[in-house]
Amino acid sequence: MILKKFLPAYLFLSLLSVHAHPIPDIPVLGNFYSDGNATIVVEIDPRSFAEDPESIPFITEKTFQNLSDSNKSELLLEAEQMIKDAFDLRFGEISWFLPEFDLKFIEKDGGDLSEEDIVVIEGRYHTLLDSNDSFYQIRAKEEAPYDLIFTNQINGKPQRRVNVLFPEEESFKFDLSFIDAKPLAQPQVEQAPGIIAKKSAEERREDARSTFYSFTRQGFVHVLPLGLDHILFVLGLFFLSRKWKPILYQVSVFTVAHTITLGLATLDLVSAPSNVVEPIIAASIAVVALENIFFPNYRHSRLLIVFFFGLIHGLGFAGALSAFDLDPTSLVIGLLGFNVGVEFGQLAVIAIVFVLTIWIKDEAKYRKWVVVPGSALIALMGIYWTIERVFF
Repeated sequence: MILKKFLPAYLFLSLLSVHAHPIPDIPVLGNFYSDGNATIVVEIDPRSFAEDPESIPFITEKTFQNLSDSNKSELLLEAEQMIKDAFDLRFGEISWFLPEFDLKFIEKDGGDLSEEDIVVIEGRYHTLLDSNDSFYQIRAKEEAPYDLIFTNQINGKPQRRVNVLFPEEESFKFDLSFIDAKPLAQPQVEQAPGIIAKKSAEERREDARSTFYSFTRQGFVHVLPLGLDHILFVLGLFFLSRKWKPILYQVSVFTVAHTITLGLATLDLVSAPSNVVEPIIAASIAVVALENIFFPNYRHSRLLIVFFFGLIHGLGFAGALSAFDLDPTSLVIGLLGFNVGVEFGQLAVIAIVFVLTIWIKDEAKYRKWVVVPGSALIALMGIYWTIERVFF
């Protein structure tokens, strides 16, 4: 892939300006206006073209300027193909189709590029809706490389309901009855020019439930099966002791810690360079695993270590929500749902390993056959990742 070719060139240039990376989902934002104008915006992180996107730093404008015109063109072609592979859309009861998007490089949060900005590829499709376009919907294709984040705005105001789509899933049908040129599905009163009347309480609850469910599922999947480093850390906690109190104490402290930093980072109140966060996450895996080998008995002091590493793991999850321009209520609901999903993922990991090892009743044999070799393998993986993330 093209990013691998240019990784040595921009890795050093980007090192000091890179922030904790988001998981490279593909946001699909619909911008709709009462006069019928509509723009669909897709954002592609160029790191997504690599085999392991999360191990690669963002491309900054400083690095971007060092790419040749042919390299830039190749990136745009990669983005065009990724969009084709990702989804289709439709307005009303017509056949699914994929329009031609106008692609260009932009600064991540919009606006002109500056030296330290993160560069992404934006695709835009503009159309004028007619009276037959009663709703808008997208469908993730089977070969979609990443999750799709389906969000929408009406007259510039983010809407609360958000969908996270996995391959072969369809979004909810986004109602377009607010457009002036069409008959309204239900009587609506404008509070001010261009502002649509508020939804009913039941509609708001349904939006909240849908958003919560979407992000809960996404949080679960980001642990199991996708979050190998998170899985190994949780296994390191479990291997110390099968007694319920040590497990409860450690998992609770870890949960509180990563919830704090996940929330603060999502709200853009804290940030940390990924070249610091990622090696520490890898080192945390090695530390808890080695503790299991050399300090086999649970001590309350371990909770301090778990809490610190939990804060770092929260930063590793930080980009899952902060990368998208969500309605404030949706952001809070999404954050809560994502965190609940992460917790269910952690509990699932613990439950699976507990069931697989419950037949070993003798604690000495359990430690000899499971804890020591399992922790040794986890420690080796953590050490390998630490070295890889620091030096390569």
